[in-house]
Amino acid sequence: MRTLYLDCGMGAAGDMLTAALVELLPEPDRFVDKLNAIGIPGVEFRKEKTVKCGITGTHMSVLVHGEEEGADVHHHDHEHTDEHEHDHEHTDEHEHGHHHHSGMHEIEHIVADLKLPEKVEKDVLAVYELIAEAESHVHGVPVSDIHFHEVGTMDAVADITAVCLLMNELAPDEVICSPIHVGSGHVKCAHGILPVPAPATAFILQGVPTYGGGVKGELCTPTGAALLKHFVTRFGDMPVMKTQAIGYGMGKKDFETANCVRAMFGEGEDKTDTVLELSCNVDDMTAEEIGFAMDRLFEGGANEVFTVPIGMKKSRPGTLLRVMCKEQDREKMLRLIFQYTSTIGVRETPTHRYILDRRIETVETPYGEVRRKISSGYGVSRAKYEYEDLAQIAREQALSIEEVKKLLEGV
Repeated sequence: MRTLYLDCGMGAAGDMLTAALVELLPEPDRFVDKLNAIGIPGVEFRKEKTVKCGITGTHMSVLVHGEEEGADVHHHDHEHTDEHEHDHEHTDEHEHGHHHHSGMHEIEHIVADLKLPEKVEKDVLAVYELIAEAESHVHGVPVSDIHFHEVGTMDAVADITAVCLLMNELAPDEVICSPIHVGSGHVKCAHGILPVPAPATAFILQGVPTYGGGVKGELCTPTGAALLKHFVTRFGDMPVMKTQAIGYGMGKKDFETANCVRAMFGEGEDKTDTVLELSCNVDDMTAEEIGFAMDRLFEGGANEVFTVPIGMKKSRPGTLLRVMCKEQDREKMLRLIFQYTSTIGVRETPTHRYILDRRIETVETPYGEVRRKISSGYGVSRAKYEYEDLAQIAREQALSIEEVKKLLEGV
């Protein structure tokens, strides 16, 4: 099992996660070139080596129209005071008074115009939806009215998109994260002086192990929190694993403790994991309504959703809806089940899964790059092309999926 472990003992933010994950790749510079080719308007990624407490790592900076992120931090109303300045000097969430503010609708348009795989595009929007939900709750307005004063600018789009692309590139089977150090004290942002963690960050991290400490300032940003909430399979100690690559993503500011996110990537020895089965019985929904609910659950991050025809009391035909999800997604899945089905009760069963080792390789074909999933273990080995890539070729070449598979035979 390909395992990614994230050590967030000094918090997390988008640029630090990007830098840590980039260091795990065999050709990080090539990936940065790939980032710069996806078409985020006016954005340029730059990677540079940085040393913190004697440890060499990577710092990722984002230039928007040639200006480095937060270069004018001392010249607008989002400036952090000297006493409570942002510990990582990440300005993607709290220092954008000089940029255009975007709502979720504008973010969707920006992301739709990028050259992203379908899965990555969905991941980017899912992370933004977590942030929008948090801002909606904190400010007491509908999600549709949320404007991303803090995170809705091109450098934030860059950070989120970069991490989603890196996760797609690394394709870990599980992502495990340490408890998150959120910092302490207060931080000054657009709305005034706020406690740490900022209200949006605190909302996103509900149900996630976190702690404060002696470091004054904001160590975990809303973007960092949302990325972790979306991708992390479970939180806890580093598992038993054979580490193959280690990455250090550095913040700008210096502390007594190395200011970094550490990422460790390798093979986990445990071929099982735990998922939750959430199930309910319904007998008063149409097939179309059930199908719509299933789509919403998949979009919400469910591992699997399926139905089984059942007989209910008084001989009524019904449907058993079963949702498989990560433990940290329990509350979100429950909300979606109650919102989109007619059930008045949901059952929960923890389940252990036995999993084949999986890895994604990219194959060069006459029709472009195609990802292929390789699964092995328990004496078997099999390969399968990613559906999204086959579907894209099928659309472009006006072919069926089966015809595309035949074209790729022998590649």
